[in-house]
Amino acid sequence: MELKITNIHLPLRHPFTISLGTLTIQHNLLVELTQDGVTGYGECATGRAYSSSPESMRASLEAARQALEAEVIDDPVALWYRLEPVIGHDRFAFCGLDQAAHDLWGKLNGAPVWKLWGQDIANIPFSDYTIGIDDIDIMVAKMKEFDGWPIYKIKLGTDRDLEIVRALREHTDAVFRIDANAAWTAEQTIAFAPELKDLGVEFLEQPLMRDDWAGMKKVKAECALPVIADESCLTESDVERCAGLFDGINIKLSKAGGLTPGRRMIARAREMGLEVMVGCMTESTVGISAIAQLLPQLDYVDMDGAVLITEEGDVATGVRLDHGRAIFPDDVNGNGVQLRA
Repeated sequence: MELKITNIHLPLRHPFTISLGTLTIQHNLLVELTQDGVTGYGECATGRAYSSSPESMRASLEAARQALEAEVIDDPVALWYRLEPVIGHDRFAFCGLDQAAHDLWGKLNGAPVWKLWGQDIANIPFSDYTIGIDDIDIMVAKMKEFDGWPIYKIKLGTDRDLEIVRALREHTDAVFRIDANAAWTAEQTIAFAPELKDLGVEFLEQPLMRDDWAGMKKVKAECALPVIADESCLTESDVERCAGLFDGINIKLSKAGGLTPGRRMIARAREMGLEVMVGCMTESTVGISAIAQLLPQLDYVDMDGAVLITEEGDVATGVRLDHGRAIFPDDVNGNGVQLRA
């Protein structure tokens, strides 16, 4: 296989603020794997809270180049295990490589990845659309810009959180999901939950700090809403610890290391009685199309990353969202990715 690494810069439609900071442009890496004249594509997303940068991920990929270019892809799962000793320390870089391997594998085998896995996309969950923290009137305007979505994910972690949700509820009957990105205490979470439930909130995502296990024990016992782990569930080893303290987990492929460990996390979560969500970073259609292959296995999904960037800023076509519904391309195999000219 041949490896190509390209820096991509993804401008956002609007400044995107969560409790951890504000983003206006996302700097990721595009990974291309080519064999027999066919190319698969993957994306390495940067994460502000996880010390992943384009420079660090490029260095990890370059360190794996010699081992990778000696490979001939057979099964992307087997390839993942063979490469883990070389690049397994950098899950964000490994994610892009694993996505590209799956895309290439599907294209070489003449079928979408979801179909090669024996899945059916007839009944799959709808994605939410995320509203970042801002002045309330701007948050309302952002929601109206994408009017008619069945689910909105609202970022919170301010001194006016309930006021924000009340104001948004005046303009839609859609389902709400709340993501505080670890900004609340256990006491706040328990106190906010009854009103949020009355306001049509489906669940809370990561209200507490990642390692506040004692707080989560209290929340699990007393909270009026289900709670989904995000920052508390980064890799496979975190799944079991979340059982009994959360109602479900949100898997981020970038944090997990790609589709291969993501599927293992899904299987383990099911064994532990946890609901499963897959979420995205800020990423182009390349990364979003990889997530889409997992849709038949999920209860919930947050795959609006490419919607948050400008249309002209996206680098590829592939799986797209129409008011939260995933539309798969009819004529492209693998993850469905083609680069724009």
